[in-house]
This record gives sequence, C-alpha cells and structure tokens, in this order.
Amino acid sequence: MRVLRDLPTEVRALVVVAFMVALGYGVVAPAIPLFAREFGVSKTAASAVISAFAFMRLITAPFVGRLVNAFGERVMLAAGIGIVSVSSLLAGFSGAYWQLLVLRGIGGVGSIMFSVSAASILVRVTPSHLRGRAQGTWAGAFLLGMIAGPAVGTVAVWSLRAPFFLYAGTLVVAGLLALATLRHSEFAAPGAARTSPLPLQAALRQRAYLGALAAGFAGDFAIVGARSAIVPQFMSDRLHLGSGWVYLAFLVVSVVSGALLLPFGRLADTRGRRPLILLGLALGAVGYVLLPGAPTLAGLMVAMALLGVAGAADSVAPGAVMGDVVGSRGGTVVAVFQMAGDLGAIIGPVTAGAIADAHGYGATFLVCAAVALAPLPLVAASPETLKPAGEAAVPALAMDPGESPEPPEPPEARHSGVS
Repeated sequence: MRVLRDLPTEVRALVVVAFMVALGYGVVAPAIPLFAREFGVSKTAASAVISAFAFMRLITAPFVGRLVNAFGERVMLAAGIGIVSVSSLLAGFSGAYWQLLVLRGIGGVGSIMFSVSAASILVRVTPSHLRGRAQGTWAGAFLLGMIAGPAVGTVAVWSLRAPFFLYAGTLVVAGLLALATLRHSEFAAPGAARTSPLPLQAALRQRAYLGALAAGFAGDFAIVGARSAIVPQFMSDRLHLGSGWVYLAFLVVSVVSGALLLPFGRLADTRGRRPLILLGLALGAVGYVLLPGAPTLAGLMVAMALLGVAGAADSVAPGAVMGDVVGSRGGTVVAVFQMAGDLGAIIGPVTAGAIADAHGYGATFLVCAAVALAPLPLVAASPETLKPAGEAAVPALAMDPGESPEPPEPPEARHSGVS
C-alpha cells in the first residue's frame, strides 16, 4: 500500500502494534461489564469497571508525560503494553469484584503509557507534510482492530474469562513487535542525544495547540462518548428499534470513518489541518440536530453517516496540529492532548445521560451539537500549522504571528538517555 511505503519505518511499525492492541481490546471490551455482573454487582458497579480504566488514564497522564521525557518513548511504550497485558491476565483470574476493578484501573495506567509514548514517536518521526496521513493510518489501524475484535471475541461463549487471556496474548505480541521494530529509532540507541521537551507553558501560548485541545475534547465528548452512550437508548426508546439496528447504525459510523481516514489524512497534508477540524465539528453538530429533527430510520442513518465523517476528521486533524506544535519535543504536551480527549470521553456519556433523564433526548442532542460547535471560533482564529514539504515544522513555525520563539537552551541543559 503506497501510503504505508511513504511513511517512516517507525510509523509502519506503530500501525501494526496499534492493530494488535485494538484487536485485543475489541475482544475484551464487550465482556468486561458482563464478567463484572457475575460477581452479583449492579449495572452501575459493572459500568464503574470501564470508568476506572478511563479515570486512571486521565489522572496519570501528566506523570506519564514526564516519564516519557526521562526514559524515552520505546521503553515506556513497551512497559505500558506489559502493564496492560499482566493486569488483563490477572483480571481473568479475578475472584472478587474489587479485584477486577483494581486490575482494570492498573490497566488504565499502562494504557496511557502506551498512548503517550506511541503518539510522541508518531509526531517526532513524521515530517509535517505526511503527518495527517500518519494520523489517519494510525487511527485506521485502531478502527480495523476494533472491528475485528468482536469476531475473535466469540471465545466468550466458552467463558467470560477467556477474552481477558486472549487480550493479554495480543498485547504480548504487540509489545514484542514494538521492542523489535523500534530498536533503531532515534532515541533507542544508548547515549543518543535528545532535544529538551517543549514546555507545556510554551504550547499553551499557541492558539493552534489550544484549538487542538478544544477540538479533541469536543470530539470525544460528543462524537464518541455521548454517541456511544445515548444513541442506542434513543433508538430503542424513541425509534423502537432492536439491537440489530443499533449495531447496524454503529457499523455505518465505523465504515464511513474508516473509508475517510486516509483521504482526510491527505487533505490535512495538502489543504491544511484547520479546514478539516472546522468541517468535522460542523458536520458532527448537524448530525446531532438531525437526530431529533428527523426521528426516522432514514434520518438516523444520515445522522450516523455525518457523525462518521466527523469522527474521521477528529481522528486526523487535531492530532496533526498537536504534532506540528510539538515536533520532536513531545512528552507532557502530548500527554495533555491525550488528557483532553480522555476528559471528554469521561464527561460526555455522564452529562448526556443526565440531560436525557431530566429533559429528554432532544435536549441532549442539542447540547452535544453545541459542544461540537464551541471550539469553532478558537480554531478559526488559530494559525494554520501545516508547512510545505522541506520546511521545518517544529514549534517556532507554529507560533501565533508576533510571538517570539523561546531562546535555545545551552548544550548543558539538554540531556540524553537510554530508551
């Protein structure tokens, strides 16, 4: 596939690793709440096992960013995958609910270690004119893994513990692949020089980075989190459709997103990141307005297709902007970007559910549309970060007009390390 040949070797390796990680998660995700219910807990307690994973990702992300700065991406990536693998294996042997809850929380720590490290490598090794395609290919690997996972996850018919063991196995494969294929990456060699990480304060002074944070939060709040929590209930309660139609509607989102990830990546690398962010958020808002405005099966499918377009844009463009700002100086700045999305994914479902209980589905969808539209003024006012091929694309060029770049640090302020 030509798009893979054009990308750096490290990105191609990360795509394979991402597929294996997502394949395992797609296997275990449907089994988690069902396994928790076997301990005699309530639906809320079973859902808390999922929330524990996301919550631990969120609160440990800033510390993980510093660890990546200190020890390097390759070591932290493999360590993160190892933590998720071991915690998943032990979760499969859980003899009580609290053991499952704690072990899934520990898995969340490993998950954010993997995510921040992989994202840091991705933005560091990819030149600006390929960064959108790299983000699209990376997201596509996750999407394919998540689609394939449930098919493999039929092992749950024998035991709800089996998916946890299979997940641990796919993670072992992913970790070994990462260690083997990334061993020649820039920071993997002993004593290799590493540029000092971009200070978070410097990134927060750039409107482009703030726009990426806002878009990431809004996308995971509305286009991912609230959609996953509320649309199935809307289809059942208002449209009186069964679970088969729910799966079909979500398949529409996945197919549309998957088909557009690579084309959107090319658009982000040729036309710019900012127009794609604006288009995605705007179409996401239109999709949410259409849901209560045209409460029919046809209206539902059109709305889901629009949310699929929005999801593809949100998977590509904000991450490319973050990469343009960070350049080769990732770590904490990348971790905060991940946190913005995790925060949206945690708050979105809970907020949408509370509004639906108090005011109905129509109000919920309008709030989701408003959240999707909220970042538009900030994104529209931010500078375009895409630079032509051959130009440097590290933070100084991504700064707002009139902003002075920070003075370079003296040689003794830089550090090297083994990763």
